[in-house]
Amino acid sequence: MLNNIEDKVTLANGVTMPRLGLGVWQAAPEDTINAVKTAIETGYLLIDTAKAYGNEAEVGEGIKAGLAATGKKREDLFITTKLANADQGYESTLANFQASLDRLQLDYLDLYLIHWPVAGKWAETWRAFEKLYNDGKVRAIGVCNFTEATMQSLIAQSEIKPMVNQIEYHPLLQQPELKQYLDDQGIQAEAWSPLGGTGGNLMSNSIIGDVALKHHKSPAQVLIRWDLQNGYVTIPKSVHPEYIRANADVFDFELDSDDLQQLTTLDQHLRTSYWLTSFDWYTGDEQ
Repeated sequence: MLNNIEDKVTLANGVTMPRLGLGVWQAAPEDTINAVKTAIETGYLLIDTAKAYGNEAEVGEGIKAGLAATGKKREDLFITTKLANADQGYESTLANFQASLDRLQLDYLDLYLIHWPVAGKWAETWRAFEKLYNDGKVRAIGVCNFTEATMQSLIAQSEIKPMVNQIEYHPLLQQPELKQYLDDQGIQAEAWSPLGGTGGNLMSNSIIGDVALKHHKSPAQVLIRWDLQNGYVTIPKSVHPEYIRANADVFDFELDSDDLQQLTTLDQHLRTSYWLTSFDWYTGDEQ
């Protein structure tokens, strides 16, 4: 049973990654510093941001504040950011990696991710990721929003296999075939929008509500626990201290087989955010 906020998974290269973290997508810069500080004070070790979120600098300030408040060290944390779509390409990737480090006020990253598979760019972008990894500037490298088709293509052209694929995942979008493929490849799946984003209405779903009532937990806590028990790293977002703390209070209960089956029935293949097929820069088998 997962029973601690410090529980970790071991990536393919031996690096350990916390199972639960704080996401800051759509967190306003003015709210981000305190959210990150609160998360670190609560015991979160994983903080996930991206250049495209526009809050890397505030994440960096929040990290400084959190470390000062808790006495933790930089190496206790696991910090992720992502390369923006417009910045893909070999030389541009190297330059923008350093710019992200500077905004975060860090000397290295724990995980660097390609944010989306930009057509005609992600192969050379990945070569730059491999260089950053081989040069010791990042402890692990991976991707976001890659399908099985794009992942297969990337692996075929790579010397180093991605260690993480961060994808949208919640009961309304479960993608079991993609998860099985990632498991078979030794690639860790990570969930973004684990609470269903703005389009899923999962907080008011009656099945989730009944499971939450059974365990004396909130719907959000049930969803986070569901991610963890299904083998995902998960990064629920909040800027409210009470929710940040509540989202971490998921290690004193366990969903049983009936709970898991009920949540599985909710799959609608529903993406609650934009998806890569909306963009003309995507190429692949799925249109």
